[in-house]
Amino acid sequence: MVLVLRDALLDALGLPESCRVDQRVPKKMLVEYGAPTTIDKRLLNDAIEEVRWVAALKPGNIAVPAYRDESHEYLEVAVLVVQVRLSHSREPQVQRLAELVHRAVPYPVILMLDGPQGVTVSLAHKRAAQNEAGKVVLDGDVHSVVVETIAPFEEAFFRALALDKQPHANLMALYQGWMDCLTAADVAQVTGQFKVSVDAATATARRSALQEYQRLEQEAARLHAMASKEKQIAKQIDFNLAFKRAQTDLAAIQDQLKESP
Repeated sequence: MVLVLRDALLDALGLPESCRVDQRVPKKMLVEYGAPTTIDKRLLNDAIEEVRWVAALKPGNIAVPAYRDESHEYLEVAVLVVQVRLSHSREPQVQRLAELVHRAVPYPVILMLDGPQGVTVSLAHKRAAQNEAGKVVLDGDVHSVVVETIAPFEEAFFRALALDKQPHANLMALYQGWMDCLTAADVAQVTGQFKVSVDAATATARRSALQEYQRLEQEAARLHAMASKEKQIAKQIDFNLAFKRAQTDLAAIQDQLKESP
């Protein structure tokens, strides 16, 4: 089932044959460039069964210009599939693995981690390191979605991923278009509606609202747990009141996300 889903995701991207690479990547390359600690090196070695470089999207094969500014250089977008072993399929392991793989590759990557946990799709922007000439680092968080968790919106998500539906101004805008698809999938789990933002400003606002929603979810869970454990009635009441305020704020953000175009 996972292999079928992974292949369906690759098909959904709608990449031309001219982009295809289909080469195996040695794990030692990821270990050399993406693992800052001994623990990270062990994770890359032990968690990965196989790495395949599926496609390389360049101006010459997709007719989308490169992008350059003072800190960014988007000359190519790589599509990688990593087969994850059963022994390392817990969520924290998969999240760290995704971050390490993104760190190891100098180009922006559409990464698919394929394993017992399901198929995790992730993207992360890159920028030039400030203090090391020629080195590239992550620019912000790694954005990821476990495809199995968005089953009710899977078909809409797949349709939205098509190359011809992304912005074509340049490779950075193209990559951001795919990142906005992941944001739309996350928002859909809050609102029950899958829709990709109509413009960059709306997408930025949705990402900010989603981050605040996720923060409040964690805070509400913390307050609820503290209220259930508290023995003093006065403090229990305070925790419950704070919990209800968090729930009210969550409902307001949910409405905001539903109404965003």
